Amino acid sequence: MKITAIELYHVSIPLAHTFWPTWIPGYPQTHNRFTLIKLVTDDGIEGYSAGTAMGREREGLGDLIGGYLIGADPTDVERMQGLLQQAGYLGWRNFWIEPACWDILGKAKGKPVYELLGGEARPIEVYCSTGEMHEPERRVQELLAMRARGFRTAKLRVKNRELKDDIRQIETIAKGVGDQLALGVDANQGWLVSIVDRIPAWDLARAKEFALACHANGIRWLEEPLDSRDYDGNAALKRFSPVKISGAELNYGWDEIKIMFEKDCFHIYQPDATFAGGIAQVKQVIDACHAHQREYTPHTWTNGIGFYVNWNLVLADRGNTLPLEYPLEEPSWVPEFRDGIIAPVVPDRNAMLAPFTRPGLGFEIDQKLLRKYGKRFFKLTEMGLKIRVIREKGLRAAMELGRRKSQG
Repeated sequence: MKITAIELYHVSIPLAHTFWPTWIPGYPQTHNRFTLIKLVTDDGIEGYSAGTAMGREREGLGDLIGGYLIGADPTDVERMQGLLQQAGYLGWRNFWIEPACWDILGKAKGKPVYELLGGEARPIEVYCSTGEMHEPERRVQELLAMRARGFRTAKLRVKNRELKDDIRQIETIAKGVGDQLALGVDANQGWLVSIVDRIPAWDLARAKEFALACHANGIRWLEEPLDSRDYDGNAALKRFSPVKISGAELNYGWDEIKIMFEKDCFHIYQPDATFAGGIAQVKQVIDACHAHQREYTPHTWTNGIGFYVNWNLVLADRGNTLPLEYPLEEPSWVPEFRDGIIAPVVPDRNAMLAPFTRPGLGFEIDQKLLRKYGKRFFKLTEMGLKIRVIREKGLRAAMELGRRKSQG
């Protein structure tokens, strides 16, 4: 099998209400934007994946990856991983493309990807993952409403300049919800962004004090309290903390995350396969969690396609008992706009997701919605690549390149 065509789309879904993500404090998000890739094989199988985007920053991506991917075998995941890494040496993070290969592989075998990874269909509990920081009294009422809809666990955000205000945030909310909900909290310090509000980075002393406050208020876990590449700092915090520390959501794949295992940085590892090395490398993380008696549950705050990618990995982890992150911040970040060009993923009244059985990654692109929200900005076929190489390199050089590539 080989890839014979590549298509790339800018997808931009307007939100009905402005979303204020805590990970970009002060930034009003009015659209859910991502880049969609479609890979087509010589057998006519289509594989899709998506990478979150701020805008049109991947405008030139097709010219970069076309020569790497056209003619490659998408079912040779190890080779595809290598090609995407090579295409990323000049700065692009391309592992979000890799799940499209698994989508093809699953469709070719007539199985969901999680089955290819050794998993099985089973219901999964989800937790309500908030994305904004609201006044604590307001958040209490919102969370109690979520409890009435079946959620048993929720995640808070903190992003104040002063530690005392972050502590007040969790104290008020924890007291307000009582034993109605299990709570986690995300400090969003792993990959600090300060393009609008300049919120200070945490140091180890602040993280330790906040961890103690979390413990005092019954918080179950503390997420990304230090820079994601501060391996020694995270390891020291993990040794100290009376609550579980989690991280590694956007680290650059296994090469970085294996250092975290070596230094024992976290109780819970949460790599997002659309950032952290693709499906194959996150499966390595899952296996390492079993070997080191650590827990795994992924970051999923991207889009509906990214949610499916990570949902497959949770289903692949037979020993997983943690609830899966379910991004939800009403009225802005809701399933209709979050999932965009696929059918919205909605849990039942007990916050459970029924397993999907569709081959591949499990979703189906709604072509009508893709036409509405997406714009194709790149298309390359096998013949198109040959013509381009002839024009750029000349016929003789193109023939020699083709001969050498066919010989592997």
